[in-house]
Amino acid sequence: MRELILGGVRSGKSRLAEQHAQDSGMTVVYVATAEVRDEEMRQRILHHQARRPASWQLVEAGGDLAAVLQREAAVGRCVLVDCLTLWLTQLLCDTDEARLQLEVSELLRVLPDLPGQIILVSNETNMGVTPLGELSRRYCDEAGRLHQQLGQLCERVILTVAGLPLVVKGSL
Repeated sequence: MRELILGGVRSGKSRLAEQHAQDSGMTVVYVATAEVRDEEMRQRILHHQARRPASWQLVEAGGDLAAVLQREAAVGRCVLVDCLTLWLTQLLCDTDEARLQLEVSELLRVLPDLPGQIILVSNETNMGVTPLGELSRRYCDEAGRLHQQLGQLCERVILTVAGLPLVVKGSL
């Protein structure tokens, strides 16, 4: 089972994903994509860490998310990735175009065959005005394309608004 949970900042998407992982009854591996680059991000990470059960395994993913998922996914295991847009942002800022496209392609290639339950969390960024800056527009374009492709591959897609889940594909 592959599940994509989308939502805006502080929409409740991570909390919902964590609840689904907990409810799975499986061993949970939490794949964190955030890197501490400033104090504000450090505080966000600490907030997420405080919510997670101590029994969950933590894996910090770099740019090669597909390889991490292939290594960690297993029958009877739930892998929760939080979040894809942070992963994408770091690739946009730290790598060249070829590597960005390679990493996204690899993620899309391996996802359908992963065993166990996979929960992907990502920020839905394309519900407002088009950003003025070139990098911001590119980010929104890349995130939008990624979400469309993931939406096709995942059995369940949920949009989270005000802490409430709206099932877009599949059922709860």
